[in-house]
Amino acid sequence: MKNFLNKLIFTSCSIFALNFAFAVAFAQSKKLLFPYAPGIESYTYRTNFSKDVPATLNLIKDNGIKDIEFSSLFNLSPEALRKLLDERSLQCSSFGTGWNNIMHKTAEVANAAKALGAHFIHLGSVPQAGKTFTLQDAEFAVAELNRVGKILKDEYGLELLCHNHGVEFVPYENGTLYDYLIQRTNPKYVSFELDILWAFLPGHDPAQLTDKYPARIKALHVKDLKKGIATNNSGKTDHNNNVVLGQGQINIPAVIKAAKRAKIKHYYLEDESQFAVEQIPRSIEYLQSLKQ
Repeated sequence: MKNFLNKLIFTSCSIFALNFAFAVAFAQSKKLLFPYAPGIESYTYRTNFSKDVPATLNLIKDNGIKDIEFSSLFNLSPEALRKLLDERSLQCSSFGTGWNNIMHKTAEVANAAKALGAHFIHLGSVPQAGKTFTLQDAEFAVAELNRVGKILKDEYGLELLCHNHGVEFVPYENGTLYDYLIQRTNPKYVSFELDILWAFLPGHDPAQLTDKYPARIKALHVKDLKKGIATNNSGKTDHNNNVVLGQGQINIPAVIKAAKRAKIKHYYLEDESQFAVEQIPRSIEYLQSLKQ
């Protein structure tokens, strides 16, 4: 009887300790701003992928990442790449390619995205005829985005994401041509992926943009810009100006808070630098250390 009581007391204490530990961990996670794993944009590991796709997927998984946005198939068929993802319990939520492919090979791109399991088609940038992005460029882009976005949605059940690249922030009326793109595209068929570096570089606050268009921005490219880099509208900066999150100029906590207010579900880390393999784990650590 005594042994039974001792075991009962020990079991009760163990259960209490486990429940207490769980409660503490839950309370701590509630205080974190970003307690989950982000996704990744494949361009981050473009060099690695070009050499060994399976090993690069293993690297991504080892970083705790499960969600990938692909901007290339890396010489594989969509089916072969999907098999590699499935074997590692990874998912592709977004598949991206260039303007000409999406506009003129729409069925091919859509079928590749479907084979990968993606629900977004990600467009890296919109074209411009001259050295600077103009109203005529914006008008052309709006018409084509609406056209192809409708095809992707109605015929394939896919959502078109238009990604900014810095050049779109030319002043226009009371805002910019980026505002024009968002306001003139049909929200039924076109959404936006905000690259926070390519919004910040031309002098705009990505948190404010997210607050301004919470229903239109469905995903973020999360990255940071090296301190000391001056703002400009070129849409260009040295790849190595991408730094570990929290070490650059962008107010990352403010961006994440705005994204949460907008109920954005997809956060793709993108580090274009040659140091991405070393920097990505540190960026993830920074994100997961942020407090509400």
